[in-house]
Parts: sequence; structure tokens; C-alpha cells
Amino acid sequence: MHRLNPKYIRIALFVLAGLVVLFIIGGSIVFSKREALLQSAIAKAKAKAKRDYNLDVKIGSAKFTGLSSVAFSNISIVPDQRDSLLHIDTFNVSVKVLPLVFGTVKLSEVTLHNGFLSLVSKNGVRNFDFLFKKKKDSTSTGKADLGVLANNVVNGILFKIPDDLDLRNFNMSFADDSNTVSLNAKTARIKNGQLNSTILVNNGESTWHFAGKMQSSDKKIDVKWYADNKKVELPLIEKKFRLKLNFDTLNTRLVKFDRSGGETQIYGYYGIRNLLIYHPAVTPNNIVVPNGSIDANLFVGENFIRMDSSSVIRIKNLEARPYIKYTVKPHKIYEMKINTGWIDAQNLWNSFPTGMFDSLEGMRVSGKLNYKLNFYLDTKDPDNVQFDSRLDKENFKILKYGKTDFDKLNHEFVYTPYEKEKPMPSRVIGPSNPYYTPLENIAPDLRNAVMTAEDPSFYRNNGFVEEALRKSIATDFKEKKFKRGGSTISMQLVKNAFLSRQKTLSRKIEEILIVWMINNAGLMSKNRMLEVYFNIIEWGRNVYGIGEASHYYFDKSPSQLSLGESIYLASIVPKPKSGLYAFLSDGSLRPGLHGYFNLIGRLMAKNGMTEPDTSAYGFYMVRVKPSLRPAPSVDTNPAVIDSLMKAPADDDQTGVVPMPAPEPVKTEEKKPGFFSRLFGGGKRDSTKDVQQDSAKAEKQRQRDLKNEQKRLEKERKKLLHERGY
Repeated sequence: MHRLNPKYIRIALFVLAGLVVLFIIGGSIVFSKREALLQSAIAKAKAKAKRDYNLDVKIGSAKFTGLSSVAFSNISIVPDQRDSLLHIDTFNVSVKVLPLVFGTVKLSEVTLHNGFLSLVSKNGVRNFDFLFKKKKDSTSTGKADLGVLANNVVNGILFKIPDDLDLRNFNMSFADDSNTVSLNAKTARIKNGQLNSTILVNNGESTWHFAGKMQSSDKKIDVKWYADNKKVELPLIEKKFRLKLNFDTLNTRLVKFDRSGGETQIYGYYGIRNLLIYHPAVTPNNIVVPNGSIDANLFVGENFIRMDSSSVIRIKNLEARPYIKYTVKPHKIYEMKINTGWIDAQNLWNSFPTGMFDSLEGMRVSGKLNYKLNFYLDTKDPDNVQFDSRLDKENFKILKYGKTDFDKLNHEFVYTPYEKEKPMPSRVIGPSNPYYTPLENIAPDLRNAVMTAEDPSFYRNNGFVEEALRKSIATDFKEKKFKRGGSTISMQLVKNAFLSRQKTLSRKIEEILIVWMINNAGLMSKNRMLEVYFNIIEWGRNVYGIGEASHYYFDKSPSQLSLGESIYLASIVPKPKSGLYAFLSDGSLRPGLHGYFNLIGRLMAKNGMTEPDTSAYGFYMVRVKPSLRPAPSVDTNPAVIDSLMKAPADDDQTGVVPMPAPEPVKTEEKKPGFFSRLFGGGKRDSTKDVQQDSAKAEKQRQRDLKNEQKRLEKERKKLLHERGY
């Protein structure tokens, strides 16, 4: 081993001593000038706030009280010509010296006494507009690295959490044109890594607490949010978004935070107890989740955010592993995978939140189930969207029904349709109803036409057509609205027989579960499903079942319907209330349906259901009965009628064959005559006259329709009475 030359050791010591002396001299100079530096920094900050954000910042006094401690008093921030935003009486802050040497500001102690933060948005004027002002960065050459950005944001938050906090009497409020909420932080303390706080909501309506570990230096956060003797409620969210949301406790925990391999990794835990949710678009009832949690492992890279498959979602006794990825560039890509693994079927049923699926509550099942979802959508190529959702079963059986007897469709039952949440006259679905029609007595052309339009693979599918759902997703994404549906006959039957007509997310999921259950537990044969479907669905205003429909439109029994009449009835299934608008005053069909007849007819011919035809498959032979024909004046504005025929479906978008767009109606524009031009009379607004005539004729037709419906209802009741029902 070589010994160090004493000469080199002496040189190193001299250099080190010199650096220490320079540091002391520099520190002394800075220390002596620090007050001037502080005031200069404050002046620059005020000027920047005024120049960039139009904020008037005032500070009563600011001075050093220690090596790295500064005391401020009477701080106020007022946006130009806006309500006062912030005021603080006393604000003392100290930073850690060692991180400061390396250019990082890490708060050590913070004291804040008596202040308020007031957010105001009234009559379109907000005193916090500056928060949304984009800052121009001339040095930026491209989009930021999301991983670096996430790392900076999380570190920034952690560094701004002080080791010691003493906050007293700080008020926060928000007010807009119709809502006001106030929070008064009576106390908030961090001492030895422990957080405790007391917050009064709306002058004492409720008392919130945030409590737990808050050791930002060690990146350890474990905080619980709860209220005294009641749930944590968020009335502002309910008022603004119609979303009722409350819970007993909410836990959040930062388990690990790291940056490696070009990714920012955030491992967190979030848990909630007795969560209650209500929104009219989600469910008609309050949804209650007794306990739920998620181990969310988020990885943020240069151009993506990913929830890793190591994450775990828990709802009651159910566990599932999600994988969610959102790629930002070069174009947006959405990916989602969910896998539960094989689980006890009853555990899945028990995990359904209370109030979400009324018809399934109380059911007992056995066997095992495994749910898998695979979704991939590249916004540059939406037509190739991937969608695979399946619930695999092993020895699945229904042991006991709950609130709903799903076996009722195999027997005669009473069906009560609803219109706008109001019950319509009930129908008996069975032989006791004189209009009830067994499947073998329904014209084959009608059966084939409806299946061709609504569900061509009805006898082959298990209640779902994934290709139709995939195309629906692609179409809806491209159109930016729900334009195409993917409902099968099985789904339409379940919707009508067991569920309300409310368009909510929970109802749609419940519909899918019931369809799966009926098909996988063997509750009904396909023939029975189709028979009930034809006898239960709506075909017009207060017209339900094919027996009523065939007599209502054509004074025929279902077995006597022609091919053309069958295709017409198939065309109105998605929008039955607008069906009569298809007819002209002589009872024939409007030209706008010609293309639809050819489309359905050719599909039927292709599958051997009818013979090829060059005369639009019975289009020219269809005639509605005279009592339902519109007055001649209505025909003067066929474009209006075509638009009504093209209106969205009355409930869910159903069917796989869309109605073709109506042909444009061309009208010759007449030039004004000599005297009209001479005296400036202009030309007469014939459109207005047509609309007025059409409106009068339509009112009369509606009265005639009501009389016809009353007659049909009396006839139905008379037949029921004759049969002793």
C-alpha cells in the first residue's frame, strides 16, 4: 500500500480551509445584505404579479427573524377590479438550509394566523381568472415530458408541506350566482409528523377532520378525512352537478414515490367507507358502497399515464386487477383491461352496490365466475377498435330469485308499460289476452324482417353481438355522440319486461347482467324469448304486442301480414311513436322508406328468407287502413315528416340496420311578379302557410288517432270480458 505524500495532504487542507473562509465571508456579506435582498425580491414579485396577472399584492411588513426564517404581516392580494382574493394577518415561514444550498426550497416551519381566501364567480366575473391564464414560454421547443412533469409536481407538493405547521382561524369560501360554501379551518397542526385539524363547514353545519401521518421529508403520507357524528357531505357538488356524494371516511396513503427508467412511479392507496352516490344519469336510486379501496400504482412516462396491472380494486368481497393506459402522443390511444380471476359467484353478486341493481337484490347463486375486459381504441383508427367483454362461468346455477322472478316470462303474466314514468293500461301476456299471438301464428316474413333489422344472429348469439357493439363504439366515437346502438332482441326483451324506461348507466349494466343470466342459466328457450318479445314491445302510441299492432295498422291478424307490411313494422320498432308519419294521405308509404325496404329485402333474400324482388319487396303494396291516413294538407311538407321519421329511437338506440336518410325534397322557387316588385310586396311566405296548414291537419289527425286508440282499447277489454278474464 502506498502512503499519501504529506505534501498533498497539506495542500488539500489549505484549499479546504480557504473554501471555508470564503464561504464564511460570502455568508457574512449575504447575511448583512439579506434584508435588502428580501425587499428586492418582494418588489420583483409584486411587479411580476401586476404585470403578468394584474394582481395588486400588498405586504405590511416583511423581515428576517432567523437565519432562514421570514415573518410577514398584513398580506393581501386583490385582482384588478375584482373582489379581494386573499388576506393574511400573520405568516411566518422558515426553510431548511441544506436543500436551499442546492437550489431546492423545502419548508421547515409555517405559522399562519387569521386569514381568508375568497373565490367569487358572479355574473360571469371571477376573481380567480388569473389561475387559468396560460403562461407563454418562448424557450419551449415541444410538448413536455409527462413523467418529468409528474415528478416535479409531486416533489413540489411534498416540499411545500412543512415539517411543523401551526394554522389558526383561516377561512375559505366560494360563491357564485346560486351557491355559497365556506370552510373555517379553526386549527391545523403538524407536529412530529402527525397531522390534526378541525374545519367548520358552512358556519358549523358540519365539522370535518383531516388526521394522520404527514412526513413529507420521508415521503410518508397517510391521512384520513371524516366528520363529527355524521357523513362527509359535499353540497356544492350536488347543487352544481346534481351529484349527491357523501361518505363516512376517506383514506389516502402515499406508499412509494420514485423515478427510474424514465418513468415517475407513484404507489398509492385510497379507501372509502359507506360511500353514497346519486345522479339521475347513473341510477334512479341511492347507490351505497359499504367499503371499497384501490391500490393504485401509477406510472407516468414521457407520453403516457398508466395504471399498472399490479393495482387492485376491492368492492366488498370482490377483487379485480385493472390495467388502464392513456397515451397522449403522437396521437391519443385508450387502453383498458380488467380481470377478476375465478371467484365465487355469490361473492360477485354480494359485491353489487346496494340500490344499483334492484332486480338482482336477494338472489342466491352458486358456481364460479371470471370476468375479463379488453378495450383498445386508437383515435387515428377508430374503426379497428378492440372490445371484448366476457363473463365466463363454471357450474353456475341460480338457487333462489330475489326481488324479481325471472321465470315469469315462461308463463302467462301481466305487463304494465310506462310512458314518462306513468303507467299505461296493463296487458296480459298469454292466451287470456285475445291479441296474444303464439310464435307459430306470426307471419314468417314478419319474424324474419324484424330479426334481420334488429338481431340477425338471434338464434346463434348468447344475447350479445360483440361485432355490433364494437361498430357502435367506433361510430359513436367518430360522431361524438350516441348515434348507433348495439341492443339485441334479448336485451330489448329484458329492458321491456323487467326494467324501467329510465336511461341510466346502472339500468344498462343491469340489463346486460340479466341477459347474460337468462342465456347462461338456461331460463328460457330462444323460441319463447322471441314469442314474448313480439307480444310485449311497443308498436305505436298505446299499441303493444304484434296482435294489437297488426289490427291497428292493417286490420289483419299477425298471420296474414304481407312481406311489405312486415318490413314496415320492422322499420318502426326503434321509434314506434313516429310510425304513422311514414304514410301519405292515400295510405301508401312515403318515398323515404323505399331504400330501407330494398335493404332489408335484399338481406332477407341473401339469407334465403324470401325471393329476390325488383319492386322493393312489397313497398308499393303497403296501405295503412283509412282511419289512420293523414289529411292531404300534411303531404305539402314531406321534408318535415321525413325528419320526424329520422328522429332518434324512443328509448335506447336499437337495431343493427339504420334507417336510410330521406331523399331531399326539391321545390321550385317562384320569382315575384311585376306588381310585387313594383310595390315592394315581396313574395308570399308559402312555407309559413304550409306549416300552419300542416299543424291544423296534424291536430285533427291526433284527435282521430286518440279515438282509434280508445276504440281499440274498448275492443280489447270487451274480448277479455267475453273470455272471463
